[in-house]
Amino acid sequence: MSGLPSFRAVMLMVIAVLAVTAAAGGIVVIMGDDLVKTAQEPVRRQASPRQQQPAPRLDQLVPTAQPVKEFGKGGAGVTVTPPRVLAIAAGTVPKKTRFSLGALTHVQKVIVVDAGAVKVSGTALNLLAVDPADFRSWTPQPVADQPAVWSALARGELVADAGSMRKFGMILGAMYQVDGGPRLRVAASATLGLTGVDGLVSADLGKALGFVPGVAVLLHGKAGKISEAGVRKLLGKGSQVVMLDAAHRTTTPRQQQKPQTTVNVGRPGSYLDLYKAAATRCPGLSWTVLAAIGQVESSHGRNNGPSSAGALGPMQFMPATWKHYGVDGDGDGKTDIWSPYDAVPGAANYLCANGAGQGGEKLRKAIWFYNHSWDYVNKVMGIAEGYARTYA
Repeated sequence: MSGLPSFRAVMLMVIAVLAVTAAAGGIVVIMGDDLVKTAQEPVRRQASPRQQQPAPRLDQLVPTAQPVKEFGKGGAGVTVTPPRVLAIAAGTVPKKTRFSLGALTHVQKVIVVDAGAVKVSGTALNLLAVDPADFRSWTPQPVADQPAVWSALARGELVADAGSMRKFGMILGAMYQVDGGPRLRVAASATLGLTGVDGLVSADLGKALGFVPGVAVLLHGKAGKISEAGVRKLLGKGSQVVMLDAAHRTTTPRQQQKPQTTVNVGRPGSYLDLYKAAATRCPGLSWTVLAAIGQVESSHGRNNGPSSAGALGPMQFMPATWKHYGVDGDGDGKTDIWSPYDAVPGAANYLCANGAGQGGEKLRKAIWFYNHSWDYVNKVMGIAEGYARTYA
């Protein structure tokens, strides 16, 4: 019996094995004489108490990343020809009618584009489908001079009117499901100055959405001088005519106030908007879950790693996972693990792939896949509930 190790020696050996395994980052279960590793990917360490400070106001915290490169500010030096009249005909406007509209007194320029209405979650949006190169001069100068607006249209994304964004509570960068159609990303918002028009899409996307070809007419000329009656007569019964220069017809130039033109492109302005926009990529997923993960993982981009396990960026992705689930969230042509504009929607994409949009236990399991710890899941859910109360 003297050849057998003592009880104390056995315990010291077990403690040594556990210490080495814990340092390697795995979870070990002792079953008889076997050691079974149950997790291939290490559980990421939680932030120290010093790092876990009260979360700042998300609506005041601005994400930081490299600027989007879009051919440089200033555009191509487009000289704008603001529309004075917007008309929607009862059907496709014939070529002969287009020439007649161009021949009206005081009309200097005419464009005819496709138009249609789509429903997003039951809300109707009236859209024009345009060729970016042809339509650029028909927008206010700050819009024409913003390359990102026209790049977004060329990519098949939505440029929404700033007023419609406010009216319908739309979020820059969010994905919206068209009823019976594709999902559209709101890549930019701008003051378009087109009464009744909620946004612009590309001509190709308009065709795919089944828009009516050549039904919307815009006329440029001397402000306040184009004949409304003449336009109505040429377009015929059932047409709708909006005088966009109505102010020039009722007031003197001295009384006129130039409307302020706003242009917002590509990226949400705060972490609150970013989390809300990213959550739209996974129907059923609350933005508060993304915000809670962002708080736990990096305190909203203030501790981006690398972590001891090799996780990177504001949402602490392992590089191998990022290769499969990373997305280009801001349309700059890159999927950047370090950029919050890509990492947050990437997290939504990863959670959704694991069933987070189904809620309940599916949501909890999806969060567990994000970091293999039920304590982590409980912590995220608790913080999410706190955000829900704070921003209700």
